[in-house]
Amino acid sequence: MKTTRRLPALLAAMILLGGCAGLASLNQATIPSEVFVLTPKSTFDPGLPNLKYQIVVDTPTATAAVNTDQIAVQPTPLQVQYLPGARWVDRAPLIVQALLIESFENTGKVPAVGSSTIGLRADYLIVTDIREFQATVPTGALSEALQIDVRLNIKIIDAFTDRIIASRSFEEFVASPTDAAPDVAGAFDEALGDTMRDAVEWSIRKIAGHAPGR
Repeated sequence: MKTTRRLPALLAAMILLGGCAGLASLNQATIPSEVFVLTPKSTFDPGLPNLKYQIVVDTPTATAAVNTDQIAVQPTPLQVQYLPGARWVDRAPLIVQALLIESFENTGKVPAVGSSTIGLRADYLIVTDIREFQATVPTGALSEALQIDVRLNIKIIDAFTDRIIASRSFEEFVASPTDAAPDVAGAFDEALGDTMRDAVEWSIRKIAGHAPGR
């Protein structure tokens, strides 16, 4: 009878201990990660032509490995991991879209640029596919250095005819001195900035060359 009476107390103790373990796991999971932002490009060729047309930058497409707020690392060509304890401030495609819009604005050559969500009537659409947006481990690397690879495929669409008038890929590689999150984020910022500068300048020139024939 004594054993029977002790069972409820033992069960209650086990449930309480289990609950404590669960709370510990939850607390561990809520430890904040380092959150990183990326910056728009602000310096461009001053000889860029002035446009009279409005541009809409669509939300970029990306694979599931990149369409996340986690910082992708490929230790091998067939493997994807994520930098522990670090995240982007938003999903990578949304970051790239926002930075492309701001970079177009920073040229001072475009009268209006925005996303489709604000209802801007587009003369030209910028459609972007994020082909590469990850850190890789260089072959034969003996240190903790990583190489950042950013590649954007840009298509310019004439919104009036719904036809692609130009398409091109832009890619940059930047070495990160270590695998520490601030170094990796800084290398991403440099690689994306150089890629966006080239893509924005090319897009403006292509639109300027196409517009007279509309």
